[in-house]
Amino acid sequence: MRLLLCLLLLPILGFVPSTAPTFRTEQNRYPRVRTAYTNCWPRLQADLHRLHLQPERLELYLRAFKIGRRLEVWARNQGEGRFQMLRSYYLAGTSGTLGPKRRAGDGQVPEGFYTVDRFNPQSLYHLSLGLDYPNAADLAHAAPNPGGDIFIHGSDVTIGCLPITDALVEELYVLAVEARAAGQAELPVHIFPFELTDEALQTRRNSPHYAFWQSLAPAYRYFEANRTVPAVAVTEQGSYVLR
Repeated sequence: MRLLLCLLLLPILGFVPSTAPTFRTEQNRYPRVRTAYTNCWPRLQADLHRLHLQPERLELYLRAFKIGRRLEVWARNQGEGRFQMLRSYYLAGTSGTLGPKRRAGDGQVPEGFYTVDRFNPQSLYHLSLGLDYPNAADLAHAAPNPGGDIFIHGSDVTIGCLPITDALVEELYVLAVEARAAGQAELPVHIFPFELTDEALQTRRNSPHYAFWQSLAPAYRYFEANRTVPAVAVTEQGSYVLR
C-alpha cells in the first residue's frame, strides 16, 4: 500500500519518471555509430580500465597542435583532479599556416579555445564533431564573414578542419558520446599553433600573430602545470584571459 501511494504521488510532486531516450541511445540509432562501438568500444573500455577511468564518469579534454600535427585526448573521472593522456592522434591532413582563422575561405585552422557543439553521425567525412567557431574572440577580429563549420572528422583531407582518418574518428566519436552520456555538457577543445613555451614564443617574436599567441599562452601553461582545464574569458578587445 505504501509503495502504491508513493507511485501515485510522484506526478503530484513533479517526479515523473523519464521515458526519454539517452544521448547514447539516440546516437546508436545511426549505423556508423553502431559500427564505431563494435569496432572500438571493447578496446577503449580496456584502456579506460587500465587508467582507472570509469565510463559512467568520463570527462574529456581535447588539445590540438598545428606544429607536430597532433590531436591529444585527455581524460579523467568527473569530480577528480588531474587529466591523464588517453590518446594522441596524428592529424591526417592540414591546411593554411600558423595563426588564427579570420575569414571564410582562408583555409586556416582556427586557434583558440572552443567546445564541441555538434555531433554529426552522418558526416560527409564519416563521423564528425563540430566546434563552436567563431567564438567571441574570433568575432572581435574576424572579417564580416568569419566562416564556420569547423569539425574534427574522418578522412585525410581538409580546408580548415582537423581530420584524423575514419578509423580514429570512430574512437574519438565513441569517447565523446560516452562523455556526453556521462553528463559532460561541454567538451573543451583547445587549438594551439605549437607548444607555447617562453622559448618557442621568443623564436617567433617577429610574427604578426605574436600578441595573439601571448594571449593563448597562460591557458597552455596552466594545463601543463596543473593538468586541469583552465577557465578562460574573452575581453572586450577580443583577447583571451584566465578567469
